[in-house]
Amino acid sequence: MATEYDVVILGGGTGGYVAAIQAAKNGQKVAVVEKGKVGGTCLHRGCIPTKALLRSAEVLQTVKKASEFGISVEGTAGINFLQAQERKQQIVDQLEKGIHQLFKQGKIDLFAGTGTILGPSIFSPTAGTVSVEFEDGSENEMLIPKNLIIATGSKPRTLNGLTIDEENVLSSDGALNLETLPKSIIIVGGGVIGMEWASMMHDFGVEVTVLEYADRILPTEDKEVAKELARLYKKKKLTMHTSAEVQAASYKKTDSGVEIKAIIKGEEQTFTADKILVSVGRSANTENIGLQNTDIATENGFIQVNDFYQTKESHIYAIGDCIPTIQLAHVAMEEGTIAANHIAGKETEKLDYDLVPRCIYTSTEIASVGITEEQAKERGHDVKKGKFFFRGIGKALVYGESDGFIKIIADKKTDDILGVSMIGPHVTDMISEAALAQVLNATPWEVGNTIHPHPTLSESFREAALAVDGNAIHG
Repeated sequence: MATEYDVVILGGGTGGYVAAIQAAKNGQKVAVVEKGKVGGTCLHRGCIPTKALLRSAEVLQTVKKASEFGISVEGTAGINFLQAQERKQQIVDQLEKGIHQLFKQGKIDLFAGTGTILGPSIFSPTAGTVSVEFEDGSENEMLIPKNLIIATGSKPRTLNGLTIDEENVLSSDGALNLETLPKSIIIVGGGVIGMEWASMMHDFGVEVTVLEYADRILPTEDKEVAKELARLYKKKKLTMHTSAEVQAASYKKTDSGVEIKAIIKGEEQTFTADKILVSVGRSANTENIGLQNTDIATENGFIQVNDFYQTKESHIYAIGDCIPTIQLAHVAMEEGTIAANHIAGKETEKLDYDLVPRCIYTSTEIASVGITEEQAKERGHDVKKGKFFFRGIGKALVYGESDGFIKIIADKKTDDILGVSMIGPHVTDMISEAALAQVLNATPWEVGNTIHPHPTLSESFREAALAVDGNAIHG
Protein backbone atom coordinates (compact mmCIF):
# COMPACT_ATOMS: atom_id res chain seq x y z
CA MET A 1 0.00 0.00 0.00
CA ALA A 2 1.31 3.46 -0.91
CA THR A 3 0.35 6.66 0.93
CA GLU A 4 1.40 10.23 0.18
CA TYR A 5 2.52 12.64 2.92
CA ASP A 6 3.77 16.20 3.11
CA VAL A 7 6.50 15.13 5.55
CA VAL A 8 7.81 11.73 6.60
CA ILE A 9 10.28 11.47 9.47
CA LEU A 10 12.56 8.44 9.57
CA GLY A 11 13.19 8.00 13.29
CA GLY A 12 10.95 8.85 16.24
CA GLY A 13 13.58 9.95 18.74
CA THR A 14 13.76 13.37 20.34
CA GLY A 15 14.59 15.23 17.15
CA GLY A 16 12.23 13.18 15.02
CA TYR A 17 9.13 13.42 17.18
CA VAL A 18 9.60 17.17 17.75
CA ALA A 19 10.01 17.69 13.98
CA ALA A 20 6.81 15.71 13.44
CA ILE A 21 4.83 17.76 15.95
CA GLN A 22 6.11 21.03 14.48
CA ALA A 23 5.29 19.90 10.94
CA ALA A 24 1.78 18.94 12.07
CA LYS A 25 1.36 22.36 13.71
CA ASN A 26 2.32 23.83 10.35
CA GLY A 27 -0.73 22.14 8.86
CA GLN A 28 1.07 19.32 7.08
CA LYS A 29 0.19 15.65 6.76
CA VAL A 30 2.89 13.82 8.72
CA ALA A 31 4.10 10.26 9.29
CA VAL A 32 6.85 8.93 11.55
CA VAL A 33 8.65 5.63 11.02
CA GLU A 34 10.23 4.14 14.16
CA LYS A 35 11.54 0.58 14.52
CA GLY A 36 11.88 0.83 18.30
CA LYS A 37 9.99 3.05 20.70
CA VAL A 38 9.14 6.71 20.21
CA GLY A 39 11.41 8.91 22.27
CA GLY A 40 14.51 7.12 21.00
CA THR A 41 17.84 7.08 22.80
CA CYS A 42 17.13 10.11 24.98
CA LEU A 43 13.96 8.71 26.50
CA HIS A 44 14.81 5.02 26.63
CA ARG A 45 18.61 4.69 26.77
CA GLY A 46 20.01 8.10 27.64
CA CYS A 47 18.86 11.40 29.14
CA ILE A 48 15.83 10.33 31.13
CA PRO A 49 16.71 6.87 32.49
CA THR A 50 20.23 7.92 33.49
CA LYS A 51 18.94 11.02 35.26
CA ALA A 52 16.36 8.92 37.10
CA LEU A 53 19.13 6.66 38.40
CA LEU A 54 21.35 9.63 39.18
CA ARG A 55 18.51 11.04 41.26
CA SER A 56 18.28 7.76 43.19
CA ALA A 57 22.03 7.97 43.82
CA GLU A 58 21.65 11.57 44.97
CA VAL A 59 18.86 10.68 47.40
CA LEU A 60 20.97 7.86 48.83
CA GLN A 61 23.83 10.25 49.51
CA THR A 62 21.44 12.80 51.03
CA VAL A 63 20.04 10.19 53.42
CA LYS A 64 23.57 9.18 54.40
CA LYS A 65 24.24 12.81 55.35
CA ALA A 66 20.93 13.22 57.19
CA SER A 67 22.62 13.61 60.59
CA GLU A 68 24.36 16.77 59.32
CA PHE A 69 20.89 18.33 59.05
CA GLY A 70 19.77 17.15 62.48
CA ILE A 71 17.77 14.22 61.11
CA SER A 72 17.99 10.79 62.74
CA VAL A 73 17.69 7.76 60.47
CA GLU A 74 17.42 4.30 61.97
CA GLY A 75 19.58 1.61 60.42
CA THR A 76 21.92 1.99 57.47
CA ALA A 77 20.80 3.62 54.22
CA GLY A 78 21.21 1.35 51.20
CA ILE A 79 20.14 0.97 47.60
CA ASN A 80 17.38 -1.32 46.36
CA PHE A 81 18.61 -1.26 42.79
CA LEU A 82 15.69 -3.18 41.29
CA GLN A 83 13.28 -0.70 42.85
CA ALA A 84 15.35 2.19 41.46
CA GLN A 85 15.19 0.53 38.05
CA GLU A 86 11.41 0.14 38.37
CA ARG A 87 11.03 3.84 39.21
CA LYS A 88 13.19 4.73 36.22
CA GLN A 89 10.99 2.63 33.93
CA GLN A 90 7.78 4.16 35.28
CA ILE A 91 9.09 7.62 34.38
CA VAL A 92 10.10 6.46 30.90
CA ASP A 93 6.73 4.78 30.28
CA GLN A 94 4.82 7.87 31.38
CA LEU A 95 6.78 10.12 29.03
CA GLU A 96 6.41 7.67 26.14
CA LYS A 97 2.64 7.68 26.61
CA GLY A 98 2.78 11.46 26.47
CA ILE A 99 4.45 11.38 23.05
CA HIS A 100 1.79 9.01 21.71
CA GLN A 101 -0.86 11.42 22.98
CA LEU A 102 0.86 14.34 21.22
CA PHE A 103 0.92 12.29 17.99
CA LYS A 104 -2.79 11.63 18.40
CA GLN A 105 -3.51 15.33 18.92
CA GLY A 106 -1.46 16.25 15.84
CA LYS A 107 -3.00 13.46 13.73
CA ILE A 108 0.48 12.11 13.08
CA ASP A 109 0.63 8.58 11.66
CA LEU A 110 3.14 6.29 13.39
CA PHE A 111 4.51 3.28 11.53
CA ALA A 112 6.19 0.78 13.87
CA GLY A 113 8.70 -0.80 11.53
CA THR A 114 12.06 -0.47 9.81
CA GLY A 115 12.22 2.21 7.15
CA THR A 116 14.44 2.12 4.07
CA ILE A 117 14.85 5.06 1.69
CA LEU A 118 14.25 4.15 -1.95
CA GLY A 119 15.69 5.77 -5.03
CA PRO A 120 13.61 6.97 -7.99
CA SER A 121 10.94 4.36 -8.62
CA ILE A 122 7.41 3.78 -9.82
CA PHE A 123 6.27 5.52 -6.64
CA SER A 124 8.19 8.76 -7.22
CA PRO A 125 10.58 10.15 -9.86
CA THR A 126 12.88 11.34 -7.06
CA ALA A 127 14.58 9.52 -4.20
CA GLY A 128 12.88 9.64 -0.81
CA THR A 129 10.05 7.14 -0.79
CA VAL A 130 10.26 5.13 2.44
CA SER A 131 9.54 1.42 2.43
CA VAL A 132 8.42 0.25 5.88
CA GLU A 133 9.09 -3.37 6.78
CA PHE A 134 7.17 -4.87 9.69
CA GLU A 135 8.37 -7.54 12.12
CA ASP A 136 5.26 -9.66 11.61
CA GLY A 137 6.12 -10.12 7.94
CA SER A 138 3.08 -8.26 6.67
CA GLU A 139 3.27 -6.40 3.36
CA ASN A 140 5.54 -3.36 3.30
CA GLU A 141 3.99 0.09 3.42
CA MET A 142 5.23 2.67 0.91
CA LEU A 143 5.27 6.22 2.22
CA ILE A 144 5.69 8.85 -0.49
CA PRO A 145 6.70 12.19 1.03
CA LYS A 146 7.10 15.58 -0.54
CA ASN A 147 9.85 16.03 2.05
CA LEU A 148 11.75 13.51 4.14
CA ILE A 149 13.55 14.17 7.44
CA ILE A 150 16.16 11.61 8.47
CA ALA A 151 16.44 11.44 12.27
CA THR A 152 17.97 8.02 12.84
CA GLY A 153 20.16 9.04 15.79
CA SER A 154 23.31 7.33 16.99
CA LYS A 155 24.65 4.28 18.80
CA PRO A 156 27.46 3.75 21.33
CA ARG A 157 30.94 3.35 19.90
CA THR A 158 33.55 0.94 21.18
CA LEU A 159 37.30 0.50 20.90
CA ASN A 160 38.65 -1.58 18.06
CA GLY A 161 39.24 -5.05 19.43
CA LEU A 162 36.98 -4.66 22.46
CA THR A 163 33.64 -6.32 21.81
CA ILE A 164 30.62 -5.14 23.77
CA ASP A 165 28.66 -8.20 24.93
CA GLU A 166 26.42 -6.29 27.41
CA GLU A 167 27.30 -8.87 30.06
CA ASN A 168 30.92 -8.29 30.99
CA VAL A 169 31.73 -5.41 28.65
CA LEU A 170 28.88 -2.91 28.72
CA SER A 171 27.79 0.06 26.66
CA SER A 172 25.66 2.71 28.32
CA ASP A 173 22.66 0.85 26.84
CA GLY A 174 23.58 -2.36 28.62
CA ALA A 175 24.43 -0.61 31.87
CA LEU A 176 20.87 0.72 32.05
CA ASN A 177 19.55 -2.85 32.00
CA LEU A 178 21.62 -4.15 34.91
CA GLU A 179 19.56 -6.04 37.48
CA THR A 180 22.23 -5.91 40.15
CA LEU A 181 25.06 -3.50 40.79
CA PRO A 182 28.61 -4.74 40.29
CA LYS A 183 31.00 -4.42 43.22
CA SER A 184 33.54 -2.75 40.93
CA ILE A 185 33.61 -1.29 37.42
CA ILE A 186 36.18 0.07 34.99
CA ILE A 187 34.87 2.95 32.91
CA VAL A 188 36.76 3.48 29.65
CA GLY A 189 36.27 7.15 28.79
CA GLY A 190 36.16 10.19 31.05
CA GLY A 191 33.94 12.36 28.89
CA VAL A 192 30.42 13.49 29.70
CA ILE A 193 28.69 10.10 29.62
CA GLY A 194 31.58 8.30 31.31
CA MET A 195 31.76 10.78 34.18
CA GLU A 196 28.00 10.71 34.74
CA TRP A 197 28.19 6.91 35.07
CA ALA A 198 31.24 7.21 37.30
CA SER A 199 29.36 9.62 39.55
CA MET A 200 26.28 7.42 39.71
CA MET A 201 28.11 4.15 40.34
CA HIS A 202 30.35 5.71 43.00
CA ASP A 203 27.36 7.16 44.84
CA PHE A 204 25.69 3.74 44.71
CA GLY A 205 28.75 2.32 46.47
CA VAL A 206 30.47 0.72 43.49
CA GLU A 207 34.27 0.86 43.33
CA VAL A 208 34.97 2.92 40.18
CA THR A 209 38.09 3.30 38.04
CA VAL A 210 38.02 5.76 35.12
CA LEU A 211 40.52 5.42 32.26
CA GLU A 212 40.62 8.53 30.04
CA TYR A 213 42.81 8.79 26.94
CA ALA A 214 43.14 12.60 27.06
CA ASP A 215 45.32 14.42 29.58
CA ARG A 216 42.27 15.38 31.65
CA ILE A 217 38.70 14.30 32.23
CA LEU A 218 35.99 16.23 30.37
CA PRO A 219 38.41 17.39 27.64
CA THR A 220 35.74 19.49 25.88
CA GLU A 221 34.90 21.55 28.97
CA ASP A 222 36.66 24.53 30.56
CA LYS A 223 39.98 23.42 32.05
CA GLU A 224 39.31 24.97 35.45
CA VAL A 225 35.94 23.24 35.67
CA ALA A 226 37.39 19.86 34.72
CA LYS A 227 40.20 20.37 37.26
CA GLU A 228 37.67 21.18 39.99
CA LEU A 229 35.61 18.05 39.29
CA ALA A 230 38.79 15.95 39.33
CA ARG A 231 39.71 17.49 42.69
CA LEU A 232 36.29 16.77 44.16
CA TYR A 233 36.31 13.18 42.91
CA LYS A 234 39.80 12.57 44.21
CA LYS A 235 38.51 13.78 47.57
CA LYS A 236 35.70 11.20 47.25
CA LYS A 237 38.33 8.53 46.53
CA LEU A 238 37.08 7.86 43.01
CA THR A 239 40.05 6.52 41.02
CA MET A 240 40.82 8.30 37.73
CA HIS A 241 43.72 7.83 35.33
CA THR A 242 44.26 10.31 32.50
CA SER A 243 46.60 9.91 29.52
CA ALA A 244 45.57 6.26 29.69
CA GLU A 245 45.86 4.31 26.45
CA VAL A 246 43.62 1.27 26.94
CA GLN A 247 44.94 -1.87 25.27
CA ALA A 248 41.72 -3.34 23.90
CA ALA A 249 43.38 -6.56 22.77
CA SER A 250 44.51 -7.25 26.35
CA TYR A 251 40.94 -7.68 27.61
CA LYS A 252 40.10 -11.02 29.09
CA LYS A 253 37.39 -12.58 31.20
CA THR A 254 38.62 -13.99 34.49
CA ASP A 255 37.10 -16.16 37.21
CA SER A 256 36.53 -13.05 39.32
CA GLY A 257 35.41 -10.65 36.59
CA VAL A 258 37.34 -8.85 33.86
CA GLU A 259 40.87 -7.66 33.25
CA ILE A 260 42.32 -5.06 30.89
CA LYS A 261 45.63 -3.25 30.50
CA ALA A 262 46.38 0.40 29.84
CA ILE A 263 49.58 2.27 29.12
CA ILE A 264 49.84 5.27 31.44
CA LYS A 265 52.81 7.61 31.13
CA GLY A 266 54.78 4.91 29.34
CA GLU A 267 54.06 2.16 31.85
CA GLU A 268 51.66 -0.72 31.32
CA GLN A 269 49.22 -1.23 34.17
CA THR A 270 46.66 -3.97 34.72
CA PHE A 271 43.15 -3.22 35.95
CA THR A 272 40.58 -5.69 37.23
CA ALA A 273 36.90 -5.31 38.09
CA ASP A 274 33.55 -7.06 37.90
CA LYS A 275 32.62 -5.26 34.68
CA ILE A 276 33.84 -2.77 32.09
CA LEU A 277 31.72 0.10 30.78
CA VAL A 278 32.86 1.55 27.45
CA SER A 279 32.03 5.22 27.00
CA VAL A 280 34.06 6.56 24.08
CA GLY A 281 31.45 8.47 22.12
CA ARG A 282 28.66 7.66 19.70
CA SER A 283 28.50 6.96 15.96
CA ALA A 284 25.72 7.85 13.54
CA ASN A 285 22.98 5.37 12.67
CA THR A 286 23.24 5.79 8.90
CA GLU A 287 23.95 2.24 7.79
CA ASN A 288 21.25 0.16 6.10
CA ILE A 289 18.76 3.00 5.77
CA GLY A 290 19.04 3.32 1.99
CA LEU A 291 21.41 6.27 1.63
CA GLN A 292 23.07 4.44 -1.25
CA ASN A 293 19.85 4.95 -3.22
CA THR A 294 20.25 8.73 -3.00
CA ASP A 295 22.83 11.44 -3.75
CA ILE A 296 23.18 12.21 -0.04
CA ALA A 297 26.79 12.78 1.03
CA THR A 298 28.27 11.42 4.26
CA GLU A 299 31.58 11.87 6.05
CA ASN A 300 32.70 9.42 8.73
CA GLY A 301 29.15 8.08 8.69
CA PHE A 302 27.53 11.46 9.38
CA ILE A 303 25.14 12.98 6.84
CA GLN A 304 26.29 16.30 5.40
CA VAL A 305 23.70 19.11 5.51
CA ASN A 306 23.41 22.87 4.99
CA ASP A 307 22.40 25.48 7.57
CA PHE A 308 18.75 24.42 7.31
CA TYR A 309 19.52 20.67 7.40
CA GLN A 310 18.97 19.96 3.72
CA THR A 311 21.10 17.21 2.24
CA LYS A 312 22.33 17.14 -1.36
CA GLU A 313 18.80 15.99 -2.17
CA SER A 314 17.13 19.30 -1.28
CA HIS A 315 13.79 17.68 -0.36
CA ILE A 316 15.54 15.34 2.09
CA TYR A 317 16.66 16.76 5.42
CA ALA A 318 18.68 15.25 8.27
CA ILE A 319 18.83 16.25 11.94
CA GLY A 320 20.14 15.12 15.32
CA ASP A 321 22.90 12.65 16.05
CA CYS A 322 23.13 11.40 12.46
CA ILE A 323 24.65 14.74 11.36
CA PRO A 324 27.98 16.19 12.58
CA THR A 325 26.64 18.66 15.14
CA ILE A 326 26.51 18.61 18.95
CA GLN A 327 24.97 15.33 20.12
CA LEU A 328 22.44 16.70 22.60
CA ALA A 329 18.70 16.09 22.76
CA HIS A 330 17.80 19.79 22.88
CA VAL A 331 19.99 20.39 19.84
CA ALA A 332 18.13 17.68 17.91
CA MET A 333 14.81 19.26 18.98
CA GLU A 334 15.85 22.66 17.68
CA GLU A 335 17.23 21.21 14.45
CA GLY A 336 13.96 19.35 13.94
CA THR A 337 11.95 22.52 14.50
CA ILE A 338 14.10 24.49 12.06
CA ALA A 339 13.86 21.76 9.41
CA ALA A 340 10.08 21.48 9.76
CA ASN A 341 9.63 25.24 9.51
CA HIS A 342 11.96 25.46 6.52
CA ILE A 343 9.92 22.78 4.76
CA ALA A 344 6.77 24.81 5.48
CA GLY A 345 8.35 27.89 3.88
CA LYS A 346 8.55 29.80 7.15
CA GLU A 347 11.31 32.31 7.75
CA THR A 348 13.97 30.55 9.78
CA GLU A 349 17.35 31.44 11.22
CA LYS A 350 20.27 29.05 11.37
CA LEU A 351 21.20 27.65 14.75
CA ASP A 352 24.19 29.23 16.48
CA TYR A 353 25.80 26.27 18.21
CA ASP A 354 27.86 28.55 20.45
CA LEU A 355 24.58 29.46 22.17
CA VAL A 356 23.63 25.90 23.05
CA PRO A 357 23.74 25.19 26.80
CA ARG A 358 25.51 21.97 27.79
CA CYS A 359 24.84 20.07 31.00
CA ILE A 360 26.67 17.30 32.83
CA TYR A 361 24.68 15.64 35.59
CA THR A 362 27.55 14.51 37.77
CA SER A 363 27.60 15.11 41.48
CA THR A 364 28.68 17.97 41.52
CA GLU A 365 26.78 19.23 38.43
CA ILE A 366 28.41 21.07 35.53
CA ALA A 367 26.83 23.39 32.97
CA SER A 368 28.17 25.71 30.31
CA VAL A 369 27.17 27.87 27.38
CA GLY A 370 29.19 29.78 24.82
CA ILE A 371 32.89 29.18 24.37
CA THR A 372 35.54 28.33 26.93
CA GLU A 373 38.39 30.63 27.91
CA GLU A 374 40.77 28.50 25.86
CA GLN A 375 38.55 28.71 22.77
CA ALA A 376 38.09 32.47 23.19
CA LYS A 377 41.84 33.03 23.18
CA GLU A 378 42.25 30.75 20.16
CA ARG A 379 39.69 32.89 18.32
CA GLY A 380 41.67 36.03 19.07
CA HIS A 381 39.57 37.55 21.85
CA ASP A 382 41.20 39.70 24.50
CA VAL A 383 39.55 38.06 27.49
CA LYS A 384 38.51 39.32 30.90
CA LYS A 385 36.89 36.99 33.40
CA GLY A 386 35.08 36.80 36.68
CA LYS A 387 34.80 33.87 39.05
CA PHE A 388 32.66 33.39 42.12
CA PHE A 389 32.66 30.42 44.49
CA PHE A 390 29.46 28.90 45.88
CA ARG A 391 30.93 28.89 49.38
CA GLY A 392 30.13 32.62 49.45
CA ILE A 393 26.41 31.98 48.85
CA GLY A 394 24.10 31.43 51.82
CA LYS A 395 21.69 29.13 49.97
CA ALA A 396 24.56 26.81 48.99
CA LEU A 397 25.53 26.50 52.65
CA VAL A 398 21.89 25.87 53.55
CA TYR A 399 21.81 23.00 51.05
CA GLY A 400 25.11 21.67 52.34
CA GLU A 401 26.51 21.90 48.80
CA SER A 402 29.07 24.69 48.68
CA ASP A 403 31.65 23.19 46.30
CA GLY A 404 32.27 24.75 42.92
CA PHE A 405 32.07 28.10 41.20
CA ILE A 406 30.71 30.10 38.29
CA LYS A 407 33.11 31.53 35.73
CA ILE A 408 32.18 34.18 33.17
CA ILE A 409 34.45 35.26 30.33
CA ALA A 410 33.87 38.42 28.32
CA ASP A 411 35.56 40.35 25.51
CA LYS A 412 37.52 43.34 26.85
CA LYS A 413 36.81 45.39 23.73
CA THR A 414 33.06 44.77 23.21
CA ASP A 415 32.21 43.78 26.81
CA ASP A 416 30.01 40.96 25.41
CA ILE A 417 29.79 37.76 27.42
CA LEU A 418 31.57 35.04 25.45
CA GLY A 419 30.98 32.06 27.69
CA VAL A 420 29.81 30.87 31.08
CA SER A 421 31.00 27.73 32.86
CA MET A 422 29.49 26.48 36.11
CA ILE A 423 30.25 23.68 38.52
CA GLY A 424 28.15 23.47 41.65
CA PRO A 425 24.71 22.72 43.08
CA HIS A 426 21.80 22.75 40.61
CA VAL A 427 23.79 24.54 37.91
CA THR A 428 22.00 22.57 35.18
CA ASP A 429 18.87 24.44 36.24
CA MET A 430 20.69 27.79 36.34
CA ILE A 431 22.45 27.75 32.96
CA SER A 432 19.38 28.97 31.04
CA GLU A 433 19.82 32.48 32.46
CA ALA A 434 23.34 32.52 31.06
CA ALA A 435 22.07 31.23 27.71
CA LEU A 436 19.51 34.04 27.57
CA ALA A 437 22.21 36.55 28.43
CA GLN A 438 24.26 35.37 25.47
CA VAL A 439 21.31 35.37 23.07
CA LEU A 440 20.70 39.01 24.03
CA ASN A 441 24.43 39.89 23.77
CA ALA A 442 24.35 40.92 27.41
CA THR A 443 27.36 42.39 29.14
CA PRO A 444 28.60 41.48 32.62
CA TRP A 445 27.40 44.93 33.78
CA GLU A 446 23.83 44.15 32.65
CA VAL A 447 23.77 40.81 34.46
CA GLY A 448 25.46 42.31 37.51
CA ASN A 449 22.85 45.06 37.73
CA THR A 450 19.95 42.62 37.48
CA ILE A 451 18.61 42.11 40.99
CA HIS A 452 18.65 38.45 42.00
CA PRO A 453 16.53 37.31 44.96
CA HIS A 454 18.19 36.39 48.25
CA PRO A 455 18.83 33.73 49.39
CA THR A 456 19.13 31.82 46.11
CA LEU A 457 21.83 29.94 44.27
CA SER A 458 21.31 32.25 41.30
CA GLU A 459 22.93 35.10 43.26
CA SER A 460 26.22 33.44 42.34
CA PHE A 461 25.66 34.28 38.67
CA ARG A 462 25.24 37.95 39.48
CA GLU A 463 28.33 37.89 41.70
CA ALA A 464 30.38 36.24 38.95
CA ALA A 465 29.23 38.91 36.50
CA LEU A 466 30.22 41.66 38.94
CA ALA A 467 33.56 39.92 39.46
CA VAL A 468 34.43 40.34 35.74
CA ASP A 469 35.15 44.00 36.46
CA GLY A 470 36.30 43.47 40.05
CA ASN A 471 33.00 44.49 41.64
CA ALA A 472 31.81 41.30 43.39
CA ILE A 473 30.19 42.04 46.74
CA HIS A 474 30.77 38.78 48.58
CA GLY A 475 34.03 37.64 47.06
